[in-house]
Amino acid sequence: MKRILVLAVAIFLGWFSLSLSGCGDGRPKRVTVSGQVLIDGEPLPGGSIKLVPQGARPSMGEIDAEGRFTLTCFDGQDGAVPGKHRVEVVANEALSFTEIRWFAPKKYANFAESGLEIEIHEPTDSLVINLTWDGGKPFVERVAAGGGGERL
Repeated sequence: MKRILVLAVAIFLGWFSLSLSGCGDGRPKRVTVSGQVLIDGEPLPGGSIKLVPQGARPSMGEIDAEGRFTLTCFDGQDGAVPGKHRVEVVANEALSFTEIRWFAPKKYANFAESGLEIEIHEPTDSLVINLTWDGGKPFVERVAAGGGGERL
């Protein structure tokens, strides 16, 4: 009986020390990631960013007035899973039920169409995502009840 008690205490202490160190949480490895989104060299003044790896959970963050963001994958500011990521940046404002002002081209609002890819291998606080209007400019879109839209 004494041996069983000693074994149970040893197992509990091993489990307890692993849970305190953050190891074995069943989640993939993550690295802290923060940076800035620029559009034509200027900070994008708001929106959201999402990094989507293949076969792993996406990371996301809010973009502040200076274009800065910090990513989270599961909770807090735990960053992103290392590897190759497709990037999505959504920067718009609802003006009414039928009008949306876009502060970055709509193509960036879908990671499958944005054309942006990055690789993350280690923690960073200086990731820069560069967007471009490519001759365009911010615009207002009128959205019809059926989902279609037109630029104003």
